[in-house]
Amino acid sequence: MGLTVGVDVGGTKIASGVVDESGRVVGRDEVPTPDPDQEGAPEAIASAIAGLVRGHCENHDAVEAVGIGAAGFVDKKRAVVIFAPNIPWRDEPLRERVQSQVDLPVVVENDANAAAWAEFQFGAGEDVDDLVLLTVGTGIGGGIVLDGELYRGAFGVAGEVGHLRVVPQGVLCGCGNRGCWEQYASGNALVRDARDLVLAGAPGSEALTEACDGIAAELDGQTVTRLAREGDEACVGLVGEVGRWLGEGLASLAAVLDPAVTVVGGGVSAAGDLLLTPMRAAFESELTAHGFRPVMEIRPAELGNDAGIVGAGDLARRSPRVP
Repeated sequence: MGLTVGVDVGGTKIASGVVDESGRVVGRDEVPTPDPDQEGAPEAIASAIAGLVRGHCENHDAVEAVGIGAAGFVDKKRAVVIFAPNIPWRDEPLRERVQSQVDLPVVVENDANAAAWAEFQFGAGEDVDDLVLLTVGTGIGGGIVLDGELYRGAFGVAGEVGHLRVVPQGVLCGCGNRGCWEQYASGNALVRDARDLVLAGAPGSEALTEACDGIAAELDGQTVTRLAREGDEACVGLVGEVGRWLGEGLASLAAVLDPAVTVVGGGVSAAGDLLLTPMRAAFESELTAHGFRPVMEIRPAELGNDAGIVGAGDLARRSPRVP
């Protein structure tokens, strides 16, 4: 097959690209995501996606299929978004809506699954058959590849690792449960703990306080990560604590899945070894039968923001719906 279009639907923008067989993005475009609160938002989002696809088709003659990465639960048939937390998709027939407007085969996949597939095929995991991807941003996204196949579960919604419960009756999560992993090992956790330091006037929080002019609510994850990379001791500790939680949770995942590699991406991964070193240490300290089994590698992601586009495009290319 020739070219495909990969689409990554986010809460603020819809990014798209033309993807070739080697995983290169050879053409790009994006538009703002239609306001999810407006009437008819699902239809508007589908039309925005279709507009991007038509634009790519005007510039590339050989486009043969479309893959859409959606932040939500996607059914086994890769056609319907069952539920999405930040976009009003509830049993949304996204494949049908878009396909009717572009006259091309369309595949819908969870965005983290698409990114995991991209890293497996073309990125940090291309040398192994079993891989877990963790995207550490506002929350934790996950994707799983086992024996060279994307694992989607009985109903298509496997891989929601951020909602493993790690603290009984812990911090309330946006999913409605308490103590989910992403409430302790994500950008939200990093920012929450940084703001608490500022509000408490804790010793060592001077750089954080200066960065937000004393208004704790103004702190964001990029600021905390930047200060950590500049050597601020408090911020190094905050990033390290997120890494520790990641490593401990990953040890539980490894006990179940036994992957060869875990790839770490997302905004918080910009902290590099400040995150990965404590993560690896915590993982090894909590790994079942450590010393008597191979130790999985933890690697940084390689494809960055292109992973969702590349993965969605490649999955469309491989779909049995596509000749």
